[in-house]
Amino acid sequence: PPQVVPGADPSARQLCFAWGPAEVLVCETRFGRAGRAGAGARVLTGSVADSAGEAPGSSRVFVVRRDQDIYIQTLRKLFNESHGIFMGLQRSEEELAGKSRKAQLVQVSKNYRSVIRACMEDMHQAAVSTRDPALQGQYSTQVSILSAMELIWNLCEILFVEAAAAGPLLLRLLDWVRLHVCDVDSMVREVLSSENPSKHKLFWNVVDVFVLQGRMDEARHLLSKEATANPTSMNMYKILDDLMKKMPMPSLGNTQTLTELELKWQHWHEECQRFLQDGTFASNPHMESICKILLGDEDAILEKKELMTTWYHFLVTRLLYSNPTVKPMELRFYAQSSMDLFLGGESSPEPLDMILMAAFEFEMHQVIKECSIVLSNWWFVAHLTDLLDHCKLLQSHNLYFGSNMREFLLLEYASGLFSHHSLWQLGVDYFDHCPEYGRVYLELHIERIPLNTEQKALKVLRICEQRQMHEQVRSICKIMAMKALRNNRLGSALSWSIRAKDAAFATLISDRFLKDYCERGCFSDLDLIDNLGPSMLLSDRLTFLGKYREFHRLYGEKRFPEAARLLLTLMTAHIAPCSFWMTLLTDALPLLEQKEIIFSAEQTYELMRCLEDLTAGNVDKQKFQEDDETTKVEMLRLALARNLARVIVKEGTVEGS
Repeated sequence: PPQVVPGADPSARQLCFAWGPAEVLVCETRFGRAGRAGAGARVLTGSVADSAGEAPGSSRVFVVRRDQDIYIQTLRKLFNESHGIFMGLQRSEEELAGKSRKAQLVQVSKNYRSVIRACMEDMHQAAVSTRDPALQGQYSTQVSILSAMELIWNLCEILFVEAAAAGPLLLRLLDWVRLHVCDVDSMVREVLSSENPSKHKLFWNVVDVFVLQGRMDEARHLLSKEATANPTSMNMYKILDDLMKKMPMPSLGNTQTLTELELKWQHWHEECQRFLQDGTFASNPHMESICKILLGDEDAILEKKELMTTWYHFLVTRLLYSNPTVKPMELRFYAQSSMDLFLGGESSPEPLDMILMAAFEFEMHQVIKECSIVLSNWWFVAHLTDLLDHCKLLQSHNLYFGSNMREFLLLEYASGLFSHHSLWQLGVDYFDHCPEYGRVYLELHIERIPLNTEQKALKVLRICEQRQMHEQVRSICKIMAMKALRNNRLGSALSWSIRAKDAAFATLISDRFLKDYCERGCFSDLDLIDNLGPSMLLSDRLTFLGKYREFHRLYGEKRFPEAARLLLTLMTAHIAPCSFWMTLLTDALPLLEQKEIIFSAEQTYELMRCLEDLTAGNVDKQKFQEDDETTKVEMLRLALARNLARVIVKEGTVEGS
């Protein structure tokens, strides 16, 4: 059906669209309906005047979500708990065969239904407790949808997953009707809670309901109250009670064959026919009507149309009293005729009716197709199709554009989850179990997750690393490094760039660290720099940063000879940026002025050469025209000359002795 976007007026302005993975942006343009033909649409963010010459107004952007259900808080239980069931099914022992495998799959199906029912009860409770009429209406609609989902799922479980055979099939269908046709429950409670049930105006309606649903023991119990209250009908009651008691029913065990059941049922049917023809119940229309129902009289059953409420209730009642050993493949004929008789041309089938009819006709693909069209999200069809696929019922059905139906529906469902701020984590596991396109979808969707916090980024990163998604790992790390750099969090930025193995970015951040050191005289994030380890080899500048920090640590620990050797290595190995040479030479001053000689003659000559290279033009000479720089150079030359003199004297003294 057409979806109306509240607030958008396509009759006043032209709209343009931008499609996303799970959302659509609907944007108002500057062109009104009277605008020139063929004019391109432009999205405007400020105040605009449309082409019809109206006063300036706001141009609005609307976000239209494809799968709104994932944002309903009360449905979170459905998505979260069914995820656990889905994962358990994927991990289950495929080696189980025969009855063991079938029993396992039936249990999985029941687990899914229990989640639907629990969610439905929560939604019903929310509808009862809220005072907001709009919210109450929304909750009530969701209850109806969940109820229909469980109804369809339960029928598919009976027909496809369990594949009940003739005999037990009818018992399963009776349980199905009793569970889902609850409209008469309030009437039953009202009659049973009254002081004298047999005198209640709805007494016979309740008896009829029990008979129509095959609840013979409860019907007999109520009829006994009628017999006690009305002794004149005692004889009729006993005969009817005996007929109801002796009615043959299929059993779930192998206690009797279908042939034995059919023979017993035929004898019982003839006995019911005899009593009806003898006029045994002629004086009591209610009991006579019940006897006709026991005989499977369609007209008598249809008279109770109001009590059955649905055509599929009529179908099961009709089968119970006319063909209790119905075979699965015969259901389609009974289903179609039952719907035609029940609706009688007065109303047309609803979408739910068509889905149930497709199930009775064993058209699994039609069931999935109709549910995909009617239901508001992909949860139902994705999980049902996955279960049917595990039952080996969809193996032959491949879609013309690539993946099979199971994978296509799981991909659609998981894509919807990725548009939610927290449910996206469930979507990862669904993509993992789509062998053909799952990884491609995951790579595309995971790049679109907003990385609002470092905690979320680490979570996404862990998912990518576990799946060897190296491109996505690098992309995430670069994004987080850039965010940290913009916020002047150099330590975090460096950590992310190392994780991304991005040498260029690590070089950029190392330069920022060095610049900060020059301005402030100390390093920030010492823990990180002190523990770079092999990571410092990512780039020359990062290596220099780590080694320069090591020089400061050695100096602080008064290990002057080691500090001097490292400082000289940093300069002669040419890994230090030229702009930083003056800082390194300045760091050498305190070592040159130590009482103990630290630099040898050869090392001193190396320092002198570095200073001359610096002043001779390797770096912009204009720098050294300033007084401060000139003073530093003069101090360095003096200190180097003095140190060289001390070394020559010392070395000469040693040689002379």
